[in-house]
Amino acid sequence: MPKFRGTIRRNDLEGGHWQLEADDGTAYVLEGSTQGIAEDGAKVEIEGAVDKNAMGFAMTGPILRVKSGKKI
Repeated sequence: MPKFRGTIRRNDLEGGHWQLEADDGTAYVLEGSTQGIAEDGAKVEIEGAVDKNAMGFAMTGPILRVKSGKKI
């Protein structure tokens, strides 16, 4: 499963959600368990997969289905 590195950001659009600003500049909307990593500004590594068939209400980026994550 792919790994993504970057910074966690809180986005308050459409009721709020957590986002990953990846090191490559891509912004992903996080879906799934963000327990232990959901802290604005935290540097993280997330294991997951991009759901190319889904789009959220905020439309701020592709949805990243989180399998696991850790602060780095």
